Amino acid sequence: MKRTELDFLAILQHLAKHEVDFIVVGGIGAVLQGAPIATFDLDVVHSREPRNIDKLLAALDTLGATYRRPSARKIKPNHWHLSTIGHQLLMTSFGPLDVLGMIGAGHEYQDLIGQTIEMQVAPHLKVRVLNLPALIKTKEETGGKKRPGSFAYAEAYSGREVENLRFGSTTVEYNYSAA
Repeated sequence: MKRTELDFLAILQHLAKHEVDFIVVGGIGAVLQGAPIATFDLDVVHSREPRNIDKLLAALDTLGATYRRPSARKIKPNHWHLSTIGHQLLMTSFGPLDVLGMIGAGHEYQDLIGQTIEMQVAPHLKVRVLNLPALIKTKEETGGKKRPGSFAYAEAYSGREVENLRFGSTTVEYNYSAA
């Protein structure tokens, strides 16, 4: 079995290069905002508008994305898969990517966009990240028991100002207030 090196920044760069409308959520979203948790995949909620799905499919193709499955058969996501509210659990050449139609109690891209912050995660790369209060809320809505304690760390940071976070070898300049 081929081992994939994790490079979430490369995945984000591919999505941005193809001008995909997406929001970083989950563990990486919390880490970008200073939560000291470990995560092994990148979670994004995408706009399910047909034109955006076309852009997303192009990005996924360049990433070599296929569904994570126990069988050797490689299945690529298609337009129909990405138009649903379901979770598309993919493996890319840079690591696991979960493309989510909705999170929590039915929150879709358009429901979440107003609860995001724009973060500079690399030179010439800004991404939208779901703010910590919203991340915590959506985790709680789904029980939050998958990884006990992981979002308790995020909750501890939700009211703090955080600056100069580290993301790989890149410093993220960020000023956040939980107002």
